[in-house]
Amino acid sequence: MKNLSVMVLAGLIAVSGCSNEPPYTPKNATLTPQEAKQIAKDAYVYGFPLVLNYKTMYEYAVNKESSEYKGDFNQIGCVARLFTPEDKAIITPNSDTPYCMAWVDLRAEPVVFTIPEIEKERYYSVQLIDLYTHNAGYISSVQKDGPGNYLLTGPNWEGEVPEGITKIIPFETSFIFSIHRTQLFNAGDINKLKKIQDGYTIKPLSTFLGTDAPEIAQAIDAPVWENGTEFTAQSFKYLDFMLTLVKTPEAEQDQMKRFARIGLGDDDKFNIEEFGPDIQKALEEGVQEGLTAIKEFAVKASADPLASTKVFGTRAFLNRSAKENYNLNQFFILRATAAQSGIYGNSGAEATYPSYLADSEGNPFNASINDYTLTFNKGELPPVNAFWSLTMYDGKTQLLIDNPLNRYLLNSPMMEDFVMNKDGSLTIYVQKDSPGKELEANWLPAPDGPFYTIMRLYGPKKEALEGDWIAPPLVKK
Repeated sequence: MKNLSVMVLAGLIAVSGCSNEPPYTPKNATLTPQEAKQIAKDAYVYGFPLVLNYKTMYEYAVNKESSEYKGDFNQIGCVARLFTPEDKAIITPNSDTPYCMAWVDLRAEPVVFTIPEIEKERYYSVQLIDLYTHNAGYISSVQKDGPGNYLLTGPNWEGEVPEGITKIIPFETSFIFSIHRTQLFNAGDINKLKKIQDGYTIKPLSTFLGTDAPEIAQAIDAPVWENGTEFTAQSFKYLDFMLTLVKTPEAEQDQMKRFARIGLGDDDKFNIEEFGPDIQKALEEGVQEGLTAIKEFAVKASADPLASTKVFGTRAFLNRSAKENYNLNQFFILRATAAQSGIYGNSGAEATYPSYLADSEGNPFNASINDYTLTFNKGELPPVNAFWSLTMYDGKTQLLIDNPLNRYLLNSPMMEDFVMNKDGSLTIYVQKDSPGKELEANWLPAPDGPFYTIMRLYGPKKEALEGDWIAPPLVKK
């Protein structure tokens, strides 16, 4: 609701026909540019993960005209192929495992996820992500979860767990995003993979029980997504919408009161045009400072080989990690860094992500200037219970890149094709041009410009989680 002082001011402007006042209705007239800038910076860091999460929600479950559309809420969409450069809804995507995905609405009632029988040697996981992008739950081979019926409940559900339920997983938000990853061994394995994917199902609890369904929840009034606005103050309209879908924790209520000063989380939809030019400018400056802070923290954090194990996880885990690992009282910059570097990254027990974001001097890797190599000494390949990979990303778009081989990664299932060095070590060539036919099996094609690479260890062993094994450096050739 607009406050009384703003309404009175609007009336005065309307009455004074010869007034030189600008043709807008100023919102929150007591807000100074300096205050607006600082609040915008803090709100951007806080809300950046929610904004990127909304992009996925919009493309996958709301916009039926999108090439990325997977299905309506509570419908699972499976793709029996790996990600390519044509997949653009998620930055830093995993191209190791075919996906099934679903946006789940828990407002009306819980849902039941059914997991089929899956052979023990095949890695699989169902990552359950809340609206804040916390990894709020898992069903996975790493956790030794077997086939069964898993009950997912929202924050307002108070029913009894019925018979036939293997496990209950509660969530603090009423919307969650699920990512089913299933290992594909090779091209000949595709039919087995499809059969497993067909066995992943989602049912409302009432359907599972064969009872009457409750009243359907009201449709959400989702704003239209515009690519590029996530890096501007216009991103606040998405954050404002997402805040209507969550119940802010008590510990963050003071933050919400500050954010309301710039029109976030109040009764009206965010509209930057309701502010004067000086405040609009301050909001944009605050957003850019917030984005810079996220990127700088990401580069700094990437110097730690165990960084990925410290920035992905539950709300409680991130809160603890911020204090213990970074001496921070709030974990919002950790959450934002995780989203910026690779949204929907797994928690450490499921996977770790040694990252190559910049060279030893802090400069972005650039294949238009240098060729690079990465060498695993004999007996020092990534220690995993499942498998490992190294994936190439464009430094500008953060997406997979087109290349002559249609090769976006190298991974451990390719071991028999790699050319080993005479001393038993393995060298990977990271460059834009082929290192030669005889070494092409070891080539990870790079773009003609800036890039970064992410190593993924699925089911990491103890030595990877505790730092006894460290990923080798990516060095100039």
